[in-house]
Amino acid sequence: MSRRIAALAGAALFAMATTAEARTLKLNHNNPEDHPLHQSMEFMAKRVNELTDGDLKIRVYANAQLGNQRESMELMQNGSLDMARSNASELEAFEESYAALNLPFIFANEDHYYKVLSGEIGEDILMSSRDKGFIGIAYYVEGARSFYANKEIRSPDDLAGMKIRVQPSPSAIRMIELLGASPTPISWGELYSALQQGVVDGAENNPLALTSGRHGEVAKVYSNDEHTMIPSVVMISTQTWDSLSEDQQKAVKQAARESMDFHRDNWNKQVAAGIEVAKNELGVKFIEVDKGPFVEKVLPMHEEAAKASPRVADLIARIKAAAE
Repeated sequence: MSRRIAALAGAALFAMATTAEARTLKLNHNNPEDHPLHQSMEFMAKRVNELTDGDLKIRVYANAQLGNQRESMELMQNGSLDMARSNASELEAFEESYAALNLPFIFANEDHYYKVLSGEIGEDILMSSRDKGFIGIAYYVEGARSFYANKEIRSPDDLAGMKIRVQPSPSAIRMIELLGASPTPISWGELYSALQQGVVDGAENNPLALTSGRHGEVAKVYSNDEHTMIPSVVMISTQTWDSLSEDQQKAVKQAARESMDFHRDNWNKQVAAGIEVAKNELGVKFIEVDKGPFVEKVLPMHEEAAKASPRVADLIARIKAAAE
């Protein structure tokens, strides 16, 4: 953590050195600079600069330069970091509303998914964490998540006895348990070696993980069950947000919303290209599976989540209604 504080101090000096008038916000995330998520955050930063005539800037730090996702959240909550990018799976531990987005098979398709994220339901969830020290300003789609390993996973029976890497999310852990495997939380940065060394037998993520994380080198079968659609979320510290002028807040919101559409288009193009690389250069086999048995195993999660929280129950009902 001391290294992170030192890095933040250096970032602050950089911000002060740019111009006397302009203010620079620091946005940290854990993806490489060639990743679609980084490109979308850079797009947002460019638009903020344009919309404020350079009075407000955002500097995007890739590769977890200012801390991993958990550290970024804590630094942002106490006001030491302006902005961060995480995902709904990890955010569930900070704000229960995100749990509704993490439920398996809650979205009928990609259009339903994006309708929820870009509409009133999505905005409700983004603003729900204000008293937790942060608010969300944008969702970035990351496609559907499926299983990958060195064996075909065509049904829940194929997961029996397997150790599957999950994010540190109660929903993700419960899903893997219901499917009959052993959930194993491991950080993204350690997953390649964990797959390579057999610490875990498989993982679950979108297809781009095979190329951006090079996981296709150590996991050769992608079983496309599409169990969850979990978005990334760009957030800003409540302290930072409240310190912005009304015009600056409007500019940030507009830039964030524009970047969502930019990201969706760019993401889909890069995933299609990434699948071809995974197949042709890394030798990954892609298989389609019957989703029915997977849905049947995990549907109890919807009822469990609704019973546990009236807030989440309301969101589940609204999300399902939006599909009609």
